[in-house]
Amino acid sequence: MPDRTERHIVDLAHEITDGMVTYPGIPAPTLGSHLSFDESAGHYAPGTEFSIGMITLATNTGTYLDTPAHRYRAGDDLAALPLDRMVDLDGLVLRVAGEPTAIDVAALTGPGGDEIAVAGRAVLVETGHSRHWGTEAYFTDHPYLTGEVADWLVERGAALVGIDSLNIDGTGTGERPVHSRLLAAGIPVVEHLTGLDHLPDRGFRFSAAPPKVAGLGTFTVRAFAVVEQT
Repeated sequence: MPDRTERHIVDLAHEITDGMVTYPGIPAPTLGSHLSFDESAGHYAPGTEFSIGMITLATNTGTYLDTPAHRYRAGDDLAALPLDRMVDLDGLVLRVAGEPTAIDVAALTGPGGDEIAVAGRAVLVETGHSRHWGTEAYFTDHPYLTGEVADWLVERGAALVGIDSLNIDGTGTGERPVHSRLLAAGIPVVEHLTGLDHLPDRGFRFSAAPPKVAGLGTFTVRAFAVVEQT
């Protein structure tokens, strides 16, 4: 019989634009040009022209991935973190109803939490907060995971954890238990996801690969999922 599998790609990253604010206090990106089409025209044959852009941005801009080096001085950086922790991961979406602020295990998983298999998977938490992107509401009362959830994910062997919110941790204090526990276990974190409502709960592959830059702990990613449907 012919293969009737359909492959659908879902974009899970926010667009980066000149001057946008991702997180209060982090500089906005500046987009410009190193070489314009008009400037290049004199260097090539008639009718041949190129454009080379320039961008200045903090590495925590748009949708980005945190490696252990973001939190720990001796942790794996962008160049050292294995690709198999960031790309082509079996994906799982855990959806939180009502957009609560502090998300504990019960709110995240419901009564069947112990039965949810997260080992080796990209666990993506949909809170609905991404709908506030580009507004002041995105920066206030954002949903976040508790340290209890971080322990639950580490104990069950999650490969990567993502969230569609301002921060995977609460930002009311200087404590960051979720970053600390996940990154200590070598589990990368992706923040500021979007489009999780377009994914099934299971049955997709997730990727969020940053460039291979030595010495950096975070970077912007084009996060996406591949969904196959028969």
